Amino acid sequence: MSATAAAPTTDWTALADLPLRVDGYALEALHRRVTEDYTRLTTVVHLRGEGTDGVGEDTTYAPPDQHGFRAAGAVLPLAGAWTLRSFSAHLDGLDLFPTGPTYAGFRPFRRWAFESAALDLALRQCGLSLAAALGRAARPLTFVHSPAPGTPVTEVRARLARYPGLRLKVAPSADWDDATVVALAATGAVVVVDLKGQYPEGTPVRLAPDADLYRRVLRAFPDAWIEDPGVDERTAPVLRDHWGRITWDAPIGSVADIAARSPRPRMLNMKPSRFGTVRAVLEAYAHCAGEGIGLYGGGQVELGPGRAQAQLLAALYHPDAPNDLAPSTYNDRTLPPGLPSSPLPAPAPRPGFG
Repeated sequence: MSATAAAPTTDWTALADLPLRVDGYALEALHRRVTEDYTRLTTVVHLRGEGTDGVGEDTTYAPPDQHGFRAAGAVLPLAGAWTLRSFSAHLDGLDLFPTGPTYAGFRPFRRWAFESAALDLALRQCGLSLAAALGRAARPLTFVHSPAPGTPVTEVRARLARYPGLRLKVAPSADWDDATVVALAATGAVVVVDLKGQYPEGTPVRLAPDADLYRRVLRAFPDAWIEDPGVDERTAPVLRDHWGRITWDAPIGSVADIAARSPRPRMLNMKPSRFGTVRAVLEAYAHCAGEGIGLYGGGQVELGPGRAQAQLLAALYHPDAPNDLAPSTYNDRTLPPGLPSSPLPAPAPRPGFG
């Protein structure tokens, strides 16, 4: 498929004309202390109509954007009788950020909160599960665990000792030396390495491209997917022989973004919130299926319904991939005993979206 060809929209066609009635909406603030110096804030959007709630989660990272969203309250004109298609078109004309955003890339995150809430509400009002509406069957979901960047190797080993079947997606830090890399490689558990080199400069999670670090990683993890390397004149020669296992996350928010990747990737990290709309997400699934591009799901430290929704999409479209969608309790600083293991049971086909 060429970059200019229309993406197949079969699954969107199945959903686009679902009716929904919106009487109003409300916002629910969530927070969780994830590390000693980081408290995650998200906001749940409750779309309400005909005595039913549809929910979605705004995963915008910047606290000022979350505070501004909540302080403004439910001021958007959303009430009315819609279809998913017409509701999405209505959102096109609204500014969902009363202040901000801190970073333009956060706009689709909030849009996804409203779109996923609308999808949830429409399905509930119609008495349909997402699987039934799409004519798909969810399957057990394979997941990996992402320790927070900077988690000591000793702690990673302790988690693996408690959960010996766990597989990992790891994010290097600038101080990763040979000993750290060798110790992590020795666990045999690392299946994805996220180099975080595609975020804009100044983004807190960005890791500057480092040719020496990339050499260590590529040598130590010869079978792992390598996500989001920063490509410059120093790192490009290091990466040249490994393009077959390079995968992308931060730059991918549309079919056009996928088609523009050269060489064509074999695998991508699929975060629905980066695409913003239900239609864009389903077009991306169709495009990747047509191009033979594999997908694995990615999380955003969701605290509410966003995690279950991302898990459901992964269970429908790429259940056997290394989905970075472990249950949210895996984000806790200390992993308690008794957490679910991978794969998670297939989600039950209840009315709604996740």
